[in-house]
Amino acid sequence: MWRSLTVLVAVSLLLLTGCSTPSTLERRHGYLVDHSHGAPSHSSRVRHLVIHYTSSGEARSLATLTGPHVSAHYVLPLPARRHDGEPLIYQLVDESRRAWHAGASAWRGRTHLNDTSIGIEIVNRGPDRSFAQVEAALEADPEAAPPIHWAPYPEAQIDALIRLARDIIERHGIHPSDVVAHSDIAPSRKIDPGPAFPWRTLYEAGIGVWPEAASVARYRARFAAAAPDTATLQRALAAWGYPLEVSGELDDPTRAVLRAFQMRFRPADYRGQPDAKTAAILWALLERYHPESLEGLAETPGSGALDTPERYHPESLEGLAETPGSGALDTPERHHPESLEGLTETPGSGALDTPERYHPEALEALTPYTEASPEAAPGR
Repeated sequence: MWRSLTVLVAVSLLLLTGCSTPSTLERRHGYLVDHSHGAPSHSSRVRHLVIHYTSSGEARSLATLTGPHVSAHYVLPLPARRHDGEPLIYQLVDESRRAWHAGASAWRGRTHLNDTSIGIEIVNRGPDRSFAQVEAALEADPEAAPPIHWAPYPEAQIDALIRLARDIIERHGIHPSDVVAHSDIAPSRKIDPGPAFPWRTLYEAGIGVWPEAASVARYRARFAAAAPDTATLQRALAAWGYPLEVSGELDDPTRAVLRAFQMRFRPADYRGQPDAKTAAILWALLERYHPESLEGLAETPGSGALDTPERYHPESLEGLAETPGSGALDTPERHHPESLEGLTETPGSGALDTPERYHPEALEALTPYTEASPEAAPGR
């Protein structure tokens, strides 16, 4: 009898095994997916981590972020809470899904950052006035910092943020310079997380970026003598990542970008005015995290962007006397006229070739326009 029961159980198990699907198969709605051929060539779609504040209390923040218009992947409550000794964090949207937190945004040439980012909202009330009032206060007296109060970020809340951000950055391989503020990616319409946010504390915990003090000091000494002009500064800000066009003017978009940059890296003064310290911090950041971008910051007159012999070693130019009207420096004709005799004029040598010799027909198109010969001017 026992032997018959054992055989029956064995047969039943075999039948059950035969009816189940292999572990590599996933049953979906009306079809099966076979996961037995996995490809190693892939990466995370997530490239940015965006930090926000909610500008309201916890209840209102959660009501807004769980409504039909905006959302975020994570919310850090206030007061900060713990469960079983660990910080408690709300997750509103799965990381595989696109939360609606960034809005119209751009960073380092990418736009629509909702597509490529994870958004963290920190429950924090921000400034003691509206965004429009903050802008008005900054515009009222550009030479003095307005007395705006910003809500602090409690240490327990930042501890929770550090743990969460480290985990996200490690899992998705996010570059340090792609950990950004909402104000970085939308500087003309956003100011969060504001100047009270402790970016340096995050950097010291291995999150985000910070300039090296020695580099800042070196660039500050250099720019104290000759600061970059506005166009060069705009190019540097764009190279760092900001969505900014080069206009050569200290226009509203440029001031908004400067304000965002200063709130993050020089929060004691965020009036959006260019100065040597702001430029020094920017160049130090580029040198540390994106050194290749410095090559594109070609120097324009008065920019101070790149060192030149004329600026730091003017005495070295004394031996480079320019011939009158030549527009060039020393030439063989000036110091070694005898050397020209060996430059036998041969076709194609380029030494003394002229259009008149080899291509006389080309001179016909070079007839100067005069009032006496209007037909010589194209398009007239």
